This record gives sequence, C-alpha cells and structure tokens, in this order.
Amino acid sequence: MRVGRFVVGNSLAIHPMEGCDGELDGRPGELTARRYARFARGGAKLIWFEATAVRREGRANTRQLWLHRGTVDDFARLLEMVRQIHRDRYGTADDLLEPLQLTHSGRYSHPRRVIAYHHPTVDLKTGVPPDYPVISDDELERLEDDYVEAARLAVQAGFRAVDIKVTHGYLLSELAGAKTREGRYGGPLENRFRFVRNVAGKIRAALGSKLMLTMRLGCFDSVPYYRDPETGIGVPYEYPIPYPYGFGVDPNNPLKEDLTEVKQAICWLRDWGFELLNVSMGIPYYNPHIGRPFEKPDDGNYEQPEHPLLGVDRHFRIAGELQQTFPDLPMVGTGYSWLQKYAINAGAKNIEEGRIRFLGIGRGSLAYPDFARDALEKGELPEQHVCKTLTYCTFLMRQKNHPMGQFPTGCPPFDKEIFGPIIKEARAAKRRPEPSAAPPAESQAGLQPETRAESPESRSPA
Repeated sequence: MRVGRFVVGNSLAIHPMEGCDGELDGRPGELTARRYARFARGGAKLIWFEATAVRREGRANTRQLWLHRGTVDDFARLLEMVRQIHRDRYGTADDLLEPLQLTHSGRYSHPRRVIAYHHPTVDLKTGVPPDYPVISDDELERLEDDYVEAARLAVQAGFRAVDIKVTHGYLLSELAGAKTREGRYGGPLENRFRFVRNVAGKIRAALGSKLMLTMRLGCFDSVPYYRDPETGIGVPYEYPIPYPYGFGVDPNNPLKEDLTEVKQAICWLRDWGFELLNVSMGIPYYNPHIGRPFEKPDDGNYEQPEHPLLGVDRHFRIAGELQQTFPDLPMVGTGYSWLQKYAINAGAKNIEEGRIRFLGIGRGSLAYPDFARDALEKGELPEQHVCKTLTYCTFLMRQKNHPMGQFPTGCPPFDKEIFGPIIKEARAAKRRPEPSAAPPAESQAGLQPETRAESPESRSPA
C-alpha cells in the first residue's frame, strides 16, 4: 500500500493502543516493550504507536507515555527494537511504517482537566462545574509549539511519521466540535481546525519533508449516554435541537452523522500535507458503543443500546464514504474487532471495493497480536485466538488505585500469564476503600467518568 512516498508492506494495521504501562517520567516501561515486541512479530506493516503526551499536564494518567528530552533516547530504543524484531522475523523492516501519535488529553488530563469549551451534559458526566475556566487562545498557541517540539524529538528518535490526534474527546477533538467557543479557536470550522493547521505549518517549516503527517480523526462524536438504573441499557442524555455541539453530527438529529464538515476538514488536511488518515469515532468516556461495539461492557458501564452489528455498519459506512470521496488519501478503517474471526473477511471486502485501504485492529491486537501473520499465512483467524470484546482491557484502563496511580492494561483472557494476576489485583484494589491521601472526588470524576459512583439523580437525563 502506497502512503505518500512510502510503500507499506501490506494492508493490515494495528491501531494506537495505550497500555498505561509507562514509567512516571513518561518513559516506555517493561510491559510497553513487551507489547510492541509482540506487535513487531505479528506481521502488520502499519504499527501505529500509541497516544504520547506532548507535555506533562496533557497526560491522561500517570503512566501514559510522554515524549520529552529526557525520554527521547528511550523512544529511540523502543522503535529500533520493533524494527529489529520485525526484520529478524520477516527479512526487512523497510516496508514497516510506525506513526507516533501525539496528544494532549484535554478534559481527561491528570491531575487537572483542560477543557476547550463547556458542554452541559459532558460537563455533568465529567464533574466539571459551569464556572470552570476554558483554555485560552494564548495558551493554545503556546501548546502548538509543544507539538512541534515533540515532532522534532520524534525525528530524533527515528520516527518517520507522527499523528496529530483529533479523536475520542481529547483536547484537539474537543476543539473540532467547539462551535460555541469564542475567539480564534472556536465557532466556524476554520477556527476549530486552526490549531491543526498551525501545527502542520510549523512542523513543515521546522522539519521540511523529514516527517510524514498523519491523523486519527474522530468523524462522528454522537452525544453523551448514561446507564439507565432500571434496565442497565445506555440511554442518551436529553439534547437540544438544533444540537450546537460536536463534530460530524447532524444538528437536527445528533444520533446520526453529518459528514459535511468532516469532508471539508479532510480537504484542508490534504492541502496541509497530511498523507494518511485513521478513521475513528465516538468518545469512549461517554458513548463507548459508538467507537467500539462490544459483547459485554466494562464493569459499571451501560449495556449496548443497539445491536453491535449496527455499530460495525456505522464504522464501515462512514469510513467507506470518506475513502471513496478521497481516493487519493489512504485511510485506515476501524470497528472490526467485534466481528472476531470474520474481521479479515470484512476488511478484504472493504479493501476490494475501495471503501478503505487498511484494515485496522485495536483491542483485538492486545488479545491476538499475530492476527496479521495468520491472516496472510493461514488465510483465517482461528476462533480460539480472537478477541471476544469483553472489555477487560477497558476495565483495567479505568483503574487508578495502584501504587503508580494507574493499572497497566492488556488482555487477561488471552494473555493470562501477565494480565491474569493484574486484573485480580485491580479487582481487589477496587473493593478496598480509597486511601485517605486520594485526590478529591471531583478531580477523580474527570479521570474515570464511566466507573465513578453516581447518585440516581446524576445518572438521569439533564
């Protein structure tokens, strides 16, 4: 698959999957290295490195990766390890592409949230008071330079591509939907993508063609959901019509997509030099079924309000329309894991029909990192190896009662040796009372909104 001037060895990709297993200073940890070694042996030729913070205050948890001058050599060693393992297994790593995803976690940052604008139901869901300050235009302009510095360090570490992350409700994703924000970074679409345009221009000015620009773009935000206390099923909060928030939503029915703005933004991204797009959607903190159709919710979350196949179809429909609208811009598709062993069949059909260029696997790669090799060598994915979408990995991501402030995540059913004991420890820690030194409940709400204790009143529609 050709991506810009680069030829990727096959059309199979591993999405950026956070392991929450770095060191406190942002360095990759032992489990980080283990996970990427498994990916390197797995056979996918597009290994999308996970969300990596561009500044300390932008980390989603205490163990999220963070690229800075003190960690750049560690990232270089991790990348070279991936290439060497892949080279040893497949004879070459010249056709292996590894974008590094750069991020600021916004309202999900630890320990202090940073919000782009006020959204009443998202604020309710995440415990943000109405008078909480919104990040200023001047601070956003300074943050642009942090992205550029991170891009410089990525080149120093050996990366050939970076991803400017605009999905899943993090800061730049929230800016994309900040229609009610005032100033240079809110309101009209061109203002909401001003940050991305500026960062892309500054990276090009600083680094020329040394670095490929890519993006994981959230193309349909939908609306916040809550768990119905009687049925356990996810129910959307009440919302105004026209709906004045979000990106890729129909203002007259925000439960459905409207890709008008998305297509305009992609036109600009292409003009600004982006050469690869990873199509995503939904906000995992308040409507996880949109982004990742599941068989079983993570502990305490809502049951899926639609059949998972409808969620898969939404992914395929939106990605297909975008890829066919922009056939010269290769895109990576999402939403395959729920299909289990049939994921490669669906991906092959979408690629054959020109509805996507790459089949991407996310949480399924934690369960089955060798999926690409088996797809190519055996022509099938054995049932006993594929992810069952039981969301144990998400449960671990939400657990903070750990000596380092965050439990690492992985797949307990299919990686039992490592994550079997870890999930037992996490469940035991969840049953223990919070230590007296824990942060106040309000600050915790923004970190784990799906699992925090809520009164029936706060769970009812606004």
